[in-house]
Amino acid sequence: MTTASNAVRRGTVLPVRAARGAMWTFVIVNVVIVEALFISAGEGKNGVLTVAKFFGLHAALLMLFQLLLVARLPWLDRRIGMDRLTVWHRWVGFTLLWTILTHATLVVLGYATLDDTSMGKTFVALSGVPASLLGMLAAAVVVVIGAISTRGLRRRLQYEVWHGLHLLLYVALGLAFVHQLQETTTFTSSAFATAYWWILWLFAFGSLLTGRLVMPLWRNSYHRFTVAAVVPESDNVVSVYVTGRHLDKLPARAGQFCIWRFPGHHHWWLANPFSLSAAPDGRGLRLTAKAVGSTSAGLRNVPVGSRAYVEGPYGAFTSLHRSRPGALLIAGGVGITPVRAMLEDQTSGDFVVLYRVRSEADAVLLDEVRHLVALRGGRLHLLTGRTGENAVPPFDPANLHRLVPDITDRDVYVCGPPAMTTAVLGGLRALQVPAHQIHAERFGLA
Repeated sequence: MTTASNAVRRGTVLPVRAARGAMWTFVIVNVVIVEALFISAGEGKNGVLTVAKFFGLHAALLMLFQLLLVARLPWLDRRIGMDRLTVWHRWVGFTLLWTILTHATLVVLGYATLDDTSMGKTFVALSGVPASLLGMLAAAVVVVIGAISTRGLRRRLQYEVWHGLHLLLYVALGLAFVHQLQETTTFTSSAFATAYWWILWLFAFGSLLTGRLVMPLWRNSYHRFTVAAVVPESDNVVSVYVTGRHLDKLPARAGQFCIWRFPGHHHWWLANPFSLSAAPDGRGLRLTAKAVGSTSAGLRNVPVGSRAYVEGPYGAFTSLHRSRPGALLIAGGVGITPVRAMLEDQTSGDFVVLYRVRSEADAVLLDEVRHLVALRGGRLHLLTGRTGENAVPPFDPANLHRLVPDITDRDVYVCGPPAMTTAVLGGLRALQVPAHQIHAERFGLA
């Protein structure tokens, strides 16, 4: 467990800016190196194939960046957040798709021009060459994954189906890697080029394996997480208490979330991201979930004493990013769970909590929130009722300013359903709250 701090940062670079700066530096440096290697390696067999090589090199670089974005590197995750890294992964993925298609089209066109034949005959001929066939198969997998990741198709697929198909990208990466080994000339043009390419690939694959496989397995073996208690909070909300060994060494902070699996209760591939609903104390962890799907609905039936598989903690929704003495914590529905944990972490400064629910009966952990707010001298506004029933929407800029007149001088933390989060962020922008003071958590692994 990492001891949290609410110290306000003054005169230092904010963690998120430092992380983004490091990422952009890494990207720019590697793009410049690849450009230099492309120029130094010389032209292809004709102009079209030279351009095809250019796109191929950058497609390979995009693949490496994709691996790093999903490697769940702790330094990046705690400063940028998995939700933002996932958005970047999505856009880089579609850029990769079009880069690969451009590369493949230009390769076929280049050889068709070189051999003075049709692109159809050239495509068939290239498919008979093992190195080219591997590239074609890798491209085909990327196209399929790109198609099912478009919003229209993605919404029609269950997460487990989409995720299983998405894992085929690792197959595509393997095929593309072998394709590069057999086809590329740029990264074998010098000893530096070869060393650079191998180091970059080993770094990317090593980061992925460490973050997604080695570290989770090691932590679960070391901590041996066990279900200590299952406590119904209401008809459709339950809290699960998890204990384990050496939890004081788990680098968890209030506001973060974990990806939880309960072997024996559900299939091992069924996992959900749930926030810690209490600040980590070195002795146990707690999640609180609302029944919105088969996995979360069945949590009240998890046997006490059974093993839990916990991946994480993840997320940048923590006091690490505090830059102002005052804080505004805005939660909607079960989004109160990380906010409630942060209230335990709130030991200095003035803070206000806005809790949006349809009715007081729907307010999860309300008694705990009231107790913590009163204990720390904060203010709580419970915003009830349906949006259409109120004369003024609860997160209208005028209403936000009325509830919190000094809102522009506070750090604002927002966690709730997507529609609510969008409404709040719109209101904050209208009030001209500085972007670096706004911290929003959007759940979802896809």
